Amino acid sequence: MKKLVLLFAAATMAVSVSAQTVAESKTFDNIYVGINGGVATKTTGHKWLSDLNPNAGLRIGRYFTPVFGLAVESNAYFSNKPYKSLGTAVRFINTSLLGTINLSNWFGGYKGEPRAFEVSALYGLGWGHTFNNKGLKNANNATSKAALDFAFNFGSQKQWQIYIEPSITWALNAEEGSFFMEKKGADVYRTSTAYQGISDVKYDVNRSMVQLNAGIVYKFKNTNGTHNFTIVTPRDQAEIDALNAQINELRNRKPEVITKEVEVIKEVPAVKEFTVSDLVFVTFAQGKYALTKEAKAALDNIKEGCHVQVVGTASPEGSAAFNQRLSENRAKVVAEYLSGRGVVVDEATGKGVQGTTSNRLAVVYVK
Repeated sequence: MKKLVLLFAAATMAVSVSAQTVAESKTFDNIYVGINGGVATKTTGHKWLSDLNPNAGLRIGRYFTPVFGLAVESNAYFSNKPYKSLGTAVRFINTSLLGTINLSNWFGGYKGEPRAFEVSALYGLGWGHTFNNKGLKNANNATSKAALDFAFNFGSQKQWQIYIEPSITWALNAEEGSFFMEKKGADVYRTSTAYQGISDVKYDVNRSMVQLNAGIVYKFKNTNGTHNFTIVTPRDQAEIDALNAQINELRNRKPEVITKEVEVIKEVPAVKEFTVSDLVFVTFAQGKYALTKEAKAALDNIKEGCHVQVVGTASPEGSAAFNQRLSENRAKVVAEYLSGRGVVVDEATGKGVQGTTSNRLAVVYVK
């Protein structure tokens, strides 16, 4: 139809691509929580597969960029192997502050959503605490952990992640009461002679344990409606100035019907003539159809009982079939939101790609 004249001409100018950057995240965006469990054993001086120590833990973290993040993790170790029993169900806990680096995004770039498979490196410092029920003083020591996560992302918005994590943890200042405590005789407990009296801080393979854990993570929904970082398209300032000038010129004119024709849409049912004030623009992130907070605020200006027509569009990236479904979903989500507010939606259609540049929009024509 001839109705969406200014619509796509202005929108194309506003969202044409010059570069892609990650959208700024709010304070409580990109937070995740997960659980993990597995087995650990001393790195040296043990019997493989017979001295395994089961453990379970909780991890809470935040991604500050698609590459870098921080996490707090705490794991409890239940078995005394290969050590003598200290008479407690939980022998040792280790709590760490870990820096995380997504190696896949660092070297391969972030594409707008997580890959199905990613590799991340973790490193940090922590605090270890050994419990006992033998009348000894509970011990504390500094720890350090290094790990690799081999992760698989899944879910409709890649909000879930499972991972396999091999790691090594050092007791930096192992001393009596640490997880190196051994038993000598019937009731006398001491550290082994290799660690007796050690209080200096250093990385020593003889004071470490290796671990293999598996975990699952849930990434909470962000303010942008997704569970991950999104790509935004910076606007060219010259195009913004030109669009603002065009909008200001239209505002200063007397109300009139827009008659300029732009060949971007074909075979759209005719509707009544309208003015630019009848249009409400809703923008979306690349490849997404979730409504943002700003989009909902714009739609909230449409009064209950009004009749509207919704048209969704997509940008040229991706296949024609994908963009057609995406434009239909954008029109659908806008229509459903408006219907929930008592607005009468006469028609909601998706038109796929319109033009040769980015049009990640749904346009609402208020009758």
